[in-house]
Amino acid sequence: MNAFRALLTRELRLALRHAGDSMAALLFFIIAGTMFPFALGPAPSTLAVIAPGVVWVCALLAALLPLDRLFSADFEDGSLDQLLLSGLPASAIALAKMIAHWLTTGLPLLLISGPLAIMLRADVAHVPALLLSLLPGTLILSLFGGLGAAITLGARRSTILLPLITLPLTIPVLIFGAAAATSQHPKAEFLLLAAILAFTVPLAPLAAAAALRAAAE
Repeated sequence: MNAFRALLTRELRLALRHAGDSMAALLFFIIAGTMFPFALGPAPSTLAVIAPGVVWVCALLAALLPLDRLFSADFEDGSLDQLLLSGLPASAIALAKMIAHWLTTGLPLLLISGPLAIMLRADVAHVPALLLSLLPGTLILSLFGGLGAAITLGARRSTILLPLITLPLTIPVLIFGAAAATSQHPKAEFLLLAAILAFTVPLAPLAAAAALRAAAE
């Protein structure tokens, strides 16, 4: 447990040193969200309908931006080999990096989603449900994103392969998350998101661990 905590602390410190990656993701999220009123018009009725879906899609795309360096930096300088030889399971290494990604990218995206949704004229009554759906949703995005980053580690044109692998996995999350934000009775959607999260938490780090070991060999 101490080794896992130390690794997580290391990842957070590295993320702070490269805070520009997280800031770029947040700026992309804001800019992409503000583009929709220009394309579709400022009619409040139109924006209110699409606001939850816009926030979800923009959050999904923004979360992908910092993922290309989630494992590649350690892979390139040899740190990944040292981590794999440290005695900490490869799945724990992958999980620590996924948690660090959520804390530095997913959580800030969640925090600014409310103001962006209100700016897009979303129904204020639906904003709490939107934020509640994004809580498990952003966690799942970090888990799937970490898995995709591990699978594409060391591959040529990994920057292109990463979204091609990750985006299809997140389609159910996008569907249930956006539906939960607009449904009058979103209990079923929240339960489905919780089920996906419960399924992903143990399996994504294990699958990522296998990919990391394969890349290191």
